[in-house]
Amino acid sequence: MPKTAPLPARARRRQWGAEKRLQPLPSVHERPSDRKIILGRLAIVATIIFWLTYVIYTVVRQFLNYGTESFRFTTEAISYLVVVTFLTFSALMYLVARQGALQRFQAHVRVPRAELDRHFGRSDRSMTVLVPSYSEEPDVVRATLWSAALQEYPSLRVVLLLDDPPNPTHPAVLSRLNESRAITATIQEALSEPAERFSRALVRLELVPDETPVHETEVRNLAADFAWAANWLNAMADSERINDHVDHFFAEQVLRGLAADLSRTGLALTAALDERLGPRRSRINELARRLAWTFSAELSTFERKRYASLSHEANKAMNLNAYIGLMGARYRHEASSDGLILRPVVPGESADFEVPDSDYVLTLDADSLLLREYCLRLVYFLEQPENTRVAVTQTPYSSFRGARSRIERLAGATTDLQHILHQGKSHYNATFWVGANAVIRKTALEDIKHEEMVGGFPVRRYVQDRTVIEDTESSVDLAVHGWTLVNYPERLSYSATPPDFGSLVVQRRRWANGGLLILPKLWRQVRDRRRNGQPVGWIEFAMRLNYMASITWASLGLLFLLAYPYDSRLLSPVVLLAALPYFLCMASDLKYSGYKRSDVFRIYGFNLILLPVNLAGVIKSVEQAITSKKIPFARTPKVRNRTAAPLLYVLAPYAIVAFSAFTLWRDIQAENWGNAAFAAFNALLALSAILAYIGVGASIVDIWLGATKWLYVPVKPAKSGSDEQQAIPATPELDWRTVLIQGDVDGTFVRQDSRARLTQKAS
Repeated sequence: MPKTAPLPARARRRQWGAEKRLQPLPSVHERPSDRKIILGRLAIVATIIFWLTYVIYTVVRQFLNYGTESFRFTTEAISYLVVVTFLTFSALMYLVARQGALQRFQAHVRVPRAELDRHFGRSDRSMTVLVPSYSEEPDVVRATLWSAALQEYPSLRVVLLLDDPPNPTHPAVLSRLNESRAITATIQEALSEPAERFSRALVRLELVPDETPVHETEVRNLAADFAWAANWLNAMADSERINDHVDHFFAEQVLRGLAADLSRTGLALTAALDERLGPRRSRINELARRLAWTFSAELSTFERKRYASLSHEANKAMNLNAYIGLMGARYRHEASSDGLILRPVVPGESADFEVPDSDYVLTLDADSLLLREYCLRLVYFLEQPENTRVAVTQTPYSSFRGARSRIERLAGATTDLQHILHQGKSHYNATFWVGANAVIRKTALEDIKHEEMVGGFPVRRYVQDRTVIEDTESSVDLAVHGWTLVNYPERLSYSATPPDFGSLVVQRRRWANGGLLILPKLWRQVRDRRRNGQPVGWIEFAMRLNYMASITWASLGLLFLLAYPYDSRLLSPVVLLAALPYFLCMASDLKYSGYKRSDVFRIYGFNLILLPVNLAGVIKSVEQAITSKKIPFARTPKVRNRTAAPLLYVLAPYAIVAFSAFTLWRDIQAENWGNAAFAAFNALLALSAILAYIGVGASIVDIWLGATKWLYVPVKPAKSGSDEQQAIPATPELDWRTVLIQGDVDGTFVRQDSRARLTQKAS
């Protein structure tokens, strides 16, 4: 785990240049104008034309004028053209995806609430929300579970998948774990009063025959129930401790937002009654069901590490897989020397533990929040006849507004840009599953399941854990089996962004690792779909390729441009013109998302200081491809203290500034003015990014921690007894569980840790 410096994030004052706005953008995207869509098309055309112009009239002209005067110039020309082409391709894919998003936003028509109520009045599809958690702050997990539990869905189970070691010895760690374990029971108890009240009211209404006219008292009672529910939620919001912008979002958007919706519904019932236009009995029943469903979620906690028969592989994918693999069966607890074992039981046998099956699975990160109607709208979409082969749908998450640090604000800006791009990918059938939140058909997961026996226990993999970007690989697996993925064009989910440079390093290094390893699967998908008469369109293929590999070529290309002194004859204003539409459109998207147009320059400097992080992720992918060893999953720290960045990633941005300044001096001496301007631009923006997003003081602390880390060694537990006594082999104590379950080898009782075997086999 990364070290943390004792700087409490929640006590930290708002930085100058951070975000003051707390109100999120509307759930439904603003309808783009025809002018905006036309300008987007022109940007795509201009990028292609300027790139072709550069290739034809710059590079070709140089070859015609100078021929192959030197091997060095020829090599530089070819490499420069390759770098510019790859960077232009990525810019073009941004513009194309953006254009697809604009077209989707323009065409989107929101389904009326009455239609949702009518549909789910006849649907009994169940959903299980899985919230994987590892060493999370309990209050963060609590808010996530509440946002899931208050979803207005007919049959909803919410399961917290605690992945912390089940028996910690440190008192503080044990206290936090016990607090996390108690969250689901606390929420269930809090829901009991409204759940009981509204379930009784629903039963009373459903016992009335359909042909019976609606009585005024029934409508007024229902309106009173809506008002009671709104008051209950507002009272809960009033009792919330608001420490930061995420707490504010939970109280105002999750709790008060739902309360306002329910209150308006109650007032509408009263207003309709006053005009003697009361709703039909079927509508009364639908509204009563809505209240009952909102507070009827079942919550529980599951810890896979308590069971020796489940994989303990340290990543989110296997935490999810362990529980999904148990769904739809009943189990008996069986004690062993390694811990409890879950044994399936046949129908009729008594069981200690039951995991109900589910039609849909919603995976939700422990630092994400859902707005009301998330489940209703996404499942309604999946249950339309034309969407029977859609395996996964989600609303790509947006960032919480009101970030207190500049780096969190800018990381949020890039998140909101990605939200737009992921919406555009759906326009071209190039959607990727983004793992923070997603509604998944259970039948689709069964199609991509892989099962093997390890130590006598079945290990099932639905979400692949071969790479640390498990959602991306699973997207390709689903496509190979004929499933599609679609992003729902609204903002209904939000997730935290790293508040400091150290945690951002962990997140972005993980994101950069794995794309290259998945590329062979993309080729197989293209081949299989062509064989099945479903060829992959070139735009879909280009977008998928760019999504998986652009970090590699963009990082290497930028490194070449920064480090190598290219001949000034290769530089041309046309290259800048080819990139100009990309930056102009990004600036427009930033403004559309509630940021400043000038943030486009901050994002450029931000990406410069993240260049070493991205390169490290690419190198890890190559390392895994060569060694076939799985790269350990590094979770993004979500702690109150500032996460210290590793020494390399603190020093590298300063090295980029120093080298850019040296390049500037060298190019001025050589009168290579084009390269000098580029070096000055990079030095200025990288230095600004260091000051704004890392900070000189934090850099000094992190450098000190990194430089002195080797001086410290882990403290090992003291051995009991003298060294002489330890040297004498002790007679192993007879453990009847070991003998009866594990057996013995050559007369010696050998305790084999099945959990370790499961982990070693998986890795």
